[in-house]
Amino acid sequence: MYKKRKKDKKRKIIIICILVFCLITGFIVNVVITDRQLTIFEKTIKDSVLTVQKIIAYPFDFILNKIEENKEKNKMYEEYQLLKEENLANEHYKIENEELKKEINEMKELLNINHTLAEYTKLSATVIDRNLGYWYDTITINKGEHDGVEIGMPAVVGNGLIGKVISTTTFNSTIRLITATDVIDKISVKIQLDENNYVYGILSNYDSETKTHIIEGISETSEIKNGSLVTTTGMGNIFPAGILIGKITGVRTDTFDLSNVLEMQSDVNFDEINYVTLLKRNA
Repeated sequence: MYKKRKKDKKRKIIIICILVFCLITGFIVNVVITDRQLTIFEKTIKDSVLTVQKIIAYPFDFILNKIEENKEKNKMYEEYQLLKEENLANEHYKIENEELKKEINEMKELLNINHTLAEYTKLSATVIDRNLGYWYDTITINKGEHDGVEIGMPAVVGNGLIGKVISTTTFNSTIRLITATDVIDKISVKIQLDENNYVYGILSNYDSETKTHIIEGISETSEIKNGSLVTTTGMGNIFPAGILIGKITGVRTDTFDLSNVLEMQSDVNFDEINYVTLLKRNA
């Protein structure tokens, strides 16, 4: 009996609390939403409720805004990283494209070697190593005895003569460039005066500082102009005739004023030789 009364008392308290809550909620809603003229008491309640609502909502709004800001920042950072990677990739492709252009142009020059060398077999090769010492100044190519390379074979590029083979292995060969200060062979050359006239001389030395070759043995009376073409003569059975070597850049007399000494520069960029062509005389 006592337990039953106790349960009924609890139910009454719960019902009363629900009714009070509903009344208060209805009152607050009526005060906040209604369009009628409010009393001072109702105005105070309305202002208090709205203030409390703002205070409660502020931290949630603040957190939500920060979350959105972080999302935007992360998105912007990801886009920045993507653009950065794309920019680096573009720079890489740009450099690679420039290198490919150089190689293509170099190959085109090799294909346009003087047609007067028709009696020679041409063997193309790739440079795989370079000795930068001026005393030796050699390059190594990826063709050797297995490919028919022999010691003494001339090496050319599109812009002219660069040297000759001085040693071979089964699959590689070494070429000494004409820029080596210890020129092992005096190269017989001819200088074009006009369409039908030439003078002859010897390509003897190379100045690594001015990148200039010296040609000696020229007659004093020869009228040679800057820009005159210098080619091989074919004498000595080392280099074929008609290979371009360079152009005259200066004329002076020797120490005894007996003959002219010519200065010549090659159009070949000896610092960027990637492909060469070897010339082998046909049987």
